[in-house]
Amino acid sequence: MTGPDAATATPTVGAPTQSGAAESVAPHGLGVSLPPTDGLAKAQGTYPYAADLWAEGLLWAAVLRSPHPHARILSVDTTEAAAMPGVRAVVTHEDVPGDATHGRRVADRPVFAKDTVRHHGEAIAAVAADHPDTARLAAAAVHVEYEILEPITDPEKAFSAEPLHPDGNLIRHIPLRFGNPDAVGEVIVEGLYRVGRQDPAPIGAEAGLAVPRPDGGVELYVASTDPHTDRDLAAACFGLETDRVKVVVTGVPGAMGDREDSGVQIPLGLLALKTGCPVKFVATREESFLSHSHRHPTLLRYRHHADAEGRLVKVEAQVLLDAGAYADTSSDALAAAVAFAAGPYVVPHVFVEGWAVRTNNPPSGHVRGEGAMQVCAAYEGQMDKLAAKLGLDPAEIRMRNVMATGDLLPTGQSVTCPAPVGELLKAVRDADLPPLPVDDDESLWLLPGGPEGAGEPGAVRRGVGYALGMVHMLGAEGTDEVSTATVRIHDGQATVICAAVETGQGFTTLARQIVQEVLGVEEVRVLPSDTDQPPAGASARGRHTWVSGGAVERAAKMVRTQLLQPLAGKFGMSVELLTIADGKITSYDGVLSTTVEEELAGKELWATAQCRPHPTDALDDTGQGDAFVSLVFCAVRAVVDVDIELGAVRVVEMAVAQDVGRVLNPKQLAARIEAGVTQGVGMALMEDLRAPRGIIKRPNLTGYALPTALDAPDVRIIKLVEERDVVAPFGAKAVSAAPVVTSPAAVAAAVRAATGRPVSRLPIRPQHAVAKPQQG
Repeated sequence: MTGPDAATATPTVGAPTQSGAAESVAPHGLGVSLPPTDGLAKAQGTYPYAADLWAEGLLWAAVLRSPHPHARILSVDTTEAAAMPGVRAVVTHEDVPGDATHGRRVADRPVFAKDTVRHHGEAIAAVAADHPDTARLAAAAVHVEYEILEPITDPEKAFSAEPLHPDGNLIRHIPLRFGNPDAVGEVIVEGLYRVGRQDPAPIGAEAGLAVPRPDGGVELYVASTDPHTDRDLAAACFGLETDRVKVVVTGVPGAMGDREDSGVQIPLGLLALKTGCPVKFVATREESFLSHSHRHPTLLRYRHHADAEGRLVKVEAQVLLDAGAYADTSSDALAAAVAFAAGPYVVPHVFVEGWAVRTNNPPSGHVRGEGAMQVCAAYEGQMDKLAAKLGLDPAEIRMRNVMATGDLLPTGQSVTCPAPVGELLKAVRDADLPPLPVDDDESLWLLPGGPEGAGEPGAVRRGVGYALGMVHMLGAEGTDEVSTATVRIHDGQATVICAAVETGQGFTTLARQIVQEVLGVEEVRVLPSDTDQPPAGASARGRHTWVSGGAVERAAKMVRTQLLQPLAGKFGMSVELLTIADGKITSYDGVLSTTVEEELAGKELWATAQCRPHPTDALDDTGQGDAFVSLVFCAVRAVVDVDIELGAVRVVEMAVAQDVGRVLNPKQLAARIEAGVTQGVGMALMEDLRAPRGIIKRPNLTGYALPTALDAPDVRIIKLVEERDVVAPFGAKAVSAAPVVTSPAAVAAAVRAATGRPVSRLPIRPQHAVAKPQQG
């Protein structure tokens, strides 16, 4: 972008509008696989992300990060860096005019470390310069003197260690008490489970652009998934009123929770305010791994009690989440982990101790299915142990215990939403199994490790495993979930204004479909998101399908009433007796028949509406309370081939049955399930961000293994149960998180079946997938 005044320059951002004029013959509305509005631009490489933005007089930012996981800062000397040619500003903790700390739940994370470094990669200073290389060199020239301290990296030691933070090491403790603590089953199995650190690994690393405003404020162009919260946090750190800070959402190149981190926009804004120039930052992949939040590594101890028929009597568990250096959303993750610790099963007695603690490990936060995924891996491991001990089929023991609508969660909350868990399990259990590979050269590609693997075909064993998972939609424990949307029609075209961020979940496409369904118009555009619009909340946990989609629907229905009322009055009937379908308005008796296009000619109609689900409660001192708005359930059957000598695993097929409420866009829904399953397979077999002694090792996409196209399994959607949730708009449920939660446990169960090994750690390492020796 060019312009005469760098301080007031405004970059072009986002897909200019998410427009979509469907051809007149094309189907539209809910239930149709309407293509994504941004699909063509993304496929052609013309869709603008933050890394693509430009402004006149642009400076480049770089951040100095700590090489140590725990150290005392003795001094920070920026003299050499500030004197380098081309450097325009260097900022440290001394240059933060407002709040020195920030955080989405607890404001415990410093903008820049002041006295103490608490994790590897923590920001110490930031530099703005006229060239990105100059900025990086200047950041490296900031001299920091450290006194290296012993890091606390074992979460179990955090309880007795010296406080790592003024708020202490314990972030939250939830003791859940449900039923009789003295209850005992005839059969008891115990297990110790570990879940590693999964990185969101977005396809595009963090980037942003900050542009100072003439009024002393700043505009932030970032891939935010919750722009209003990001604005409020940034404004507090800048010492500005919120109306002087604007967040404009750019294209989001992948979001699994890491986009909720404010670590990019705050240093950027400080540099822009100090220099009076636009400042841009594009993280390297290493910086991305070091700076954003990851899935909580978790230690889980379980004891399951059952009767002789395999029916659960009591579940006892201890769940320890490693939050890393700062609290972030660990309290939310712990609530989910504790509440769902027994899984989608009927258990009359449940006792859980849950803790989230600070360590000097990399920070943990919101990643799809947080808390629920970790406990699913553990309670499903326990169900397999019970089945083995009782001589029951793994699917059968699950079927004897499945939850249904009307049952109680261990939190005492009644499951009022559809809960077709037994139906889902039966669907995957009864589905045909994939054929065994034939012995020919082409099938060598289907062996674990591929044709170049060192194993022998005779060492390959097939395993089948089952898992049932559950996850909550929307926020929990009293979170005020609300979204606002405006629908406007002018010259026959509808416009949707809503701050709900399109992260790839398909909200803009859904918004178009809703307006098409309610108003019968074909051409609908959805404006890009920014903080000049009313808040819509974070793009997480399927929120926008429910709250933002619900707000769009209500606004569209209000416009529909404005459109139909004059017609209804003219013919002496109520609006409810008129219908809109296929672009036509007709009355119940056929007397009135006209087109939407004719009735909209020369008119401008608009309405604004909100959607706010019913309130929830915080869990009390015994883990009891109606903490969740609604639940989603999923069943997965995994089929794997394992080289029992080398421990190599190939996932042959993942059969999925899911509770979806209502299918709003079939292709979009299938894509979300397939993506969730693939992410879960990555967690099961390869994704583990190692940080020995708090130092992240090989923070790049070579050292951190992700599933490729060759690793992605055949995902077969066996059944979608469309039992509508009556309290949800359209009756639909979120679909992405449930397969992420359930798939790792299913893969682990299949590997157990193939090898006879307990498989109590995720991801599964080769040495844990070598077959159990036969007893001679």
